Amino acid sequence: MSLKRIDLLICFGSGCLSAGAQKIKDRFYEVLQAKGLSSEINIIETGCMGPCDYGPVMVIYPEGIFYKKVTPDDVEEIVNEHFLKGRPVKRLMIQDEEDKTFFTQKEIPFYQKQVKVALANCGFIDPESIEEYIATGGYEALGTVLTTMTPQQVIDVIKKSGLRGRGGGGFPTHLKWQMVHDNSSPEKYFICNGDEGDPGAFMDRSLLEGDPHRVLEGMMIAAYAIGAKNGYFYIRAEYPLAIKRIKMAIEQAKKAGLAGNNIFGSDFSFEAEVRTGAGAFVCGEETALIQSIEGQRGNPTPKPPYPAVQGLYKKPTVVNNVETLGNIPTILLKGADWFASMGTETSKGTKVFALTGDIKNTGLVEVPMGITLRELIFDVGGGIIGDHKFKAVQLGGPSGGCLTTQHLDVPVDYESLKERGAMMGSGGVIVMNDEKCMVNVAKFFMDFCVDESCGKCSPCRIGLKQMLEILKRIDSGYGKEGDIEELQRLGETISKLSLCGLGQTAPNPVLSTIRYFRDEYEAHIRDKSCANKVCPDLMHFEINKDKCIGCSLCSRKCPVQCISGSREEKYTINQLPCIKCGTCMDVCPVKAIAKIPGMHSDVKAQREAEELQQQNQEE
Repeated sequence: MSLKRIDLLICFGSGCLSAGAQKIKDRFYEVLQAKGLSSEINIIETGCMGPCDYGPVMVIYPEGIFYKKVTPDDVEEIVNEHFLKGRPVKRLMIQDEEDKTFFTQKEIPFYQKQVKVALANCGFIDPESIEEYIATGGYEALGTVLTTMTPQQVIDVIKKSGLRGRGGGGFPTHLKWQMVHDNSSPEKYFICNGDEGDPGAFMDRSLLEGDPHRVLEGMMIAAYAIGAKNGYFYIRAEYPLAIKRIKMAIEQAKKAGLAGNNIFGSDFSFEAEVRTGAGAFVCGEETALIQSIEGQRGNPTPKPPYPAVQGLYKKPTVVNNVETLGNIPTILLKGADWFASMGTETSKGTKVFALTGDIKNTGLVEVPMGITLRELIFDVGGGIIGDHKFKAVQLGGPSGGCLTTQHLDVPVDYESLKERGAMMGSGGVIVMNDEKCMVNVAKFFMDFCVDESCGKCSPCRIGLKQMLEILKRIDSGYGKEGDIEELQRLGETISKLSLCGLGQTAPNPVLSTIRYFRDEYEAHIRDKSCANKVCPDLMHFEINKDKCIGCSLCSRKCPVQCISGSREEKYTINQLPCIKCGTCMDVCPVKAIAKIPGMHSDVKAQREAEELQQQNQEE
């Protein structure tokens, strides 16, 4: 970064990039050149700044002015008013519900409770510049480690810091390192697990895209500690920007003498390469990932032996998550005590989360462990969109659990979440409002897990499919007494008998929603009603004849011609052929059509008749 009058940082995270960040940058170049200001302004592409809901976003220094939802049409005004006249453009700043304007990034509530460790450089430096990384202290930790510390001393620091794996399991990082360090094998490997496949999760991708040198430095420190000379980044192919930037970081580090042979003049040499995954969710499991790197089908293998004993190419191997590695350089620089001062008794440091769902501030956040769900959702996330109320939050990806309002003051740490049927997972947080049907939510995640099951072990392959079939039955109005208990029995059995973490945790969404929303399951089964009118077979549309003006628009637009009537008699929906598409409600000019919870009596009578006929045939 050269010294100029103004530094213009544009978020080039995937969210802002897809929202038009490149066009904005190009427009800035055009306007600045036209006004002869090119030599005064630094335009810097950064990694994700966090608040994706406001993208494209940018920060302008030295003041730190934060602009949201910028478009190419705003560029000339920013240049004329802000750059030339010193008057920041207020309309592009974030305002709260009381019209308070937040001028600078640090004033915005979204950032107030965040503590950036792994994400310290994301949104602050150009991820494609090794010089900018070094200027912020990059590779200092590696230099210190290689020139002043033994591998065991490095492991001792990590142990004292209390760092646990951020990929989901929360296994103490130093234990993996120690096991491989103590192994006498002359050949060892280190793998960075970047196979992030949770729906709604983008923590690892954002870190790889936004600060690739930090992850590489963390990997090299870890490799030194365990005695590995080779490392692999395993990143799913659908993250092309992350792959590009980590490859670029490896090349830049080699050219600078910070990777390769005899790094910092020491005896330590290290080579890293990137392997891409085809997008199978199960490859996030470490043994499946190892199989994939070896060129085999990505299936998990029984443990023991654990990868620390017999991993890649049957050699001792450590597999660590991207975020785990992102913490390593800072822990070595600032000390174990500093890191351990954040968090709870058993969960130290910070955690990166991807906030998504019915929440105002969706995006990437990093908060201290131990923050409550209430603080995370309402203070950082800004609360629920619109006038709706909070209903549930799903933590830990597709195999995580759902918690409800009674858990809002639960501290977010590994043990507290597990105790209540959820889990930290890799950091996906999906917030749901009171319009969501929890049976439908459980079915969605079960459908995902069935699709992603590798099929190797019977409990996962067959059991999850059975659970999905029961959920579909309940969701479509064919649920029966005993279905809830059967779901619980299957879920507990699958959790105990499955081969890998996917199968062991996949029943969590179903079990946790039964635990906290059992009344919704019972209403679906006994009353044939979905209170939130989400499940099509358990709701129906009705026309209020007092409001109907007889315009016939609903009848003319109905794709199955199931609405009939006249201007005088008004219109009626024939419930049996109705496909619940909602077109009639959308086009009605006087809002005379409404969704009604519960299966219509005509449909119910038809189903009863069909069941009776089937019974007679069987007899």
